[in-house]
Amino acid sequence: MTRTQQARADAAAAGTLDKAADENFPVAPFFLPRAWRDDLMAVYGFARLVDDIGDGDLAPGGADARHLGLEPGQGEDRLAALDALEADLHRVFTRTGEDPRHPLMRALRPTVRRCALTPEPFLGLVEANRQDQKVRRYGTYGELLAYCELSANPVGRLVLQITGTASPERIRRSDAVCTALQIAEHLQDVAEDLGRDRIYLPAEDMERFHVSEADLAAPTANASVRALVAFEAGRAQDLLDEGIPLVDSVHGRLKLLLAGFVGGGRAALSAISAAGFDVLPGPPKPTAPRLLREVGAVLRRASREG
Repeated sequence: MTRTQQARADAAAAGTLDKAADENFPVAPFFLPRAWRDDLMAVYGFARLVDDIGDGDLAPGGADARHLGLEPGQGEDRLAALDALEADLHRVFTRTGEDPRHPLMRALRPTVRRCALTPEPFLGLVEANRQDQKVRRYGTYGELLAYCELSANPVGRLVLQITGTASPERIRRSDAVCTALQIAEHLQDVAEDLGRDRIYLPAEDMERFHVSEADLAAPTANASVRALVAFEAGRAQDLLDEGIPLVDSVHGRLKLLLAGFVGGGRAALSAISAAGFDVLPGPPKPTAPRLLREVGAVLRRASREG
């Protein structure tokens, strides 16, 4: 690779990692040990890349497709790109043979080895994005939870593995938090997802609240849509509450990180509520002061319930 090509690769990877600032929760905050921050950002880089492929949001120019070894013209084929990413993921986990091709995958390899990570959570994220190309609607809440098992829960499990704190009970609580964060994001992005011909509101709930797809395409939400969004937000809030004991089960800076995850979800739901559950004009986003208040509330509640 020439210096120019390397510079472009580094710039593309940096652009992907820069998206961490737009998440509902802190990805790798400054107060964590440097090794944890590096490992969390390496995992985030993979998760963001696979989502960008699945959503068709890769940076212009086709650099990511070239890094993954795709032929010219294949970059727009999302399933082909996901297959190529999975092949590069296998290079991350093999100790012999070809090195990973994509710069974000090369950055992931030291984390995988240092933390003894397994391929399953990463493969789950890839499969979730494959599912996004094939499944556009979810009939039941159970079907949506099964999707979240692939699309969200692996991230929390990786955080626990990186920090050396994974246990069956913590994984169960982490899954609840991650599913809640995914549902909150879906609620924020109803209009954007519909523009991609995706609806993550269960059809059974839409029928219950008398909401049609045409209602979701309106500029603002009617009373039925607001009631549906409030109902789903309540489900996400219950899942976040289920995850609060996870915060009290750890100590030090990890406690603050996990409180940030839960507090970020609570802040997102608060922003949705403050918008009157009208998510159609655009994603309701929490303010920084609201996030800090919610993190503090989670820490106090975790201490009381612990």
